[in-house]
Amino acid sequence: MTAAEAAATAVLALLAAGGLSETAHARANIEKPIPLVAAPTAASDLARTAHDPLEDFNRGSYAFSMGLDRAVFRPVTHGYMAATPTPVRHRVSAFVYNLGEPGTFVNDVLQGKPKRAGKSSARFAINSTVGVLGLFDVAASMGIRSHDADFGQTFGRYGIKPGPYLYVPVLGPLNVRDGVGRVFDFFADPIGLAGQGWTSPFGVTRLAAQTIDTRANADLAFRALDQAIDPYATARSAYGQHREALVREATGAVQDLPDFDEVASSGAPAATPSEIPTVSAEPASTDAAPSAPTPSAPQ
Repeated sequence: MTAAEAAATAVLALLAAGGLSETAHARANIEKPIPLVAAPTAASDLARTAHDPLEDFNRGSYAFSMGLDRAVFRPVTHGYMAATPTPVRHRVSAFVYNLGEPGTFVNDVLQGKPKRAGKSSARFAINSTVGVLGLFDVAASMGIRSHDADFGQTFGRYGIKPGPYLYVPVLGPLNVRDGVGRVFDFFADPIGLAGQGWTSPFGVTRLAAQTIDTRANADLAFRALDQAIDPYATARSAYGQHREALVREATGAVQDLPDFDEVASSGAPAATPSEIPTVSAEPASTDAAPSAPTPSAPQ
């Protein structure tokens, strides 16, 4: 393989590793849904969700990448979706996801989470055998649900800040921490190493399948961006909030919603929507109206 071919393969690998979309691993059977962070409600809110000192460059990069998507990736993806029955696409997604389980296991170990590491390894063993090389998620039917972990999340787990936001041409949204993490994800991938590298026939086939599957799974998100008032700011906000939620999950800094079934059975009054805690990726606005003073006890 020539140097040019190797470089092209590396670009494809990074793209497949998560450039086009951060939703490639979003699945209905995820172990525990990550609590949603508050959605931006105005342009000023969108602007505060990321440190974006290179916004002019990033917007140009975003426009270029979306143009490339419309010219290349979208037609290929829509052709794949039209020609492939939904059950077959689900099997492809399951196969691609299963190949990522060893990488999830590595990060579970690095994050000091042995129980989750055990689930990752069990899922890979079960689905690779009983599930016919990962085509069927047998582990989920046994109650062993999937979860995601990557090096960007692991770095955040140990306090490394995200750094400036970047929209890298073709590769998509990143911050400095997650960009370095993606490089680690690429070169430390156990399946890639065991399969004689990403430039082997197996590696190239896997990358192509992962790229198309990722884009197909993100198609609704891309359609939503097309309808946004400011697609760039919307994409930046969604990426930042998603990554922040993953790091909060890794550090245990999320606050779960109450179990309404347990509340009802205990006879306690149910929480009203205003009483339900939310997790926000931003500091509270200083423009909020001051709360009423709490009466002090008589002296």
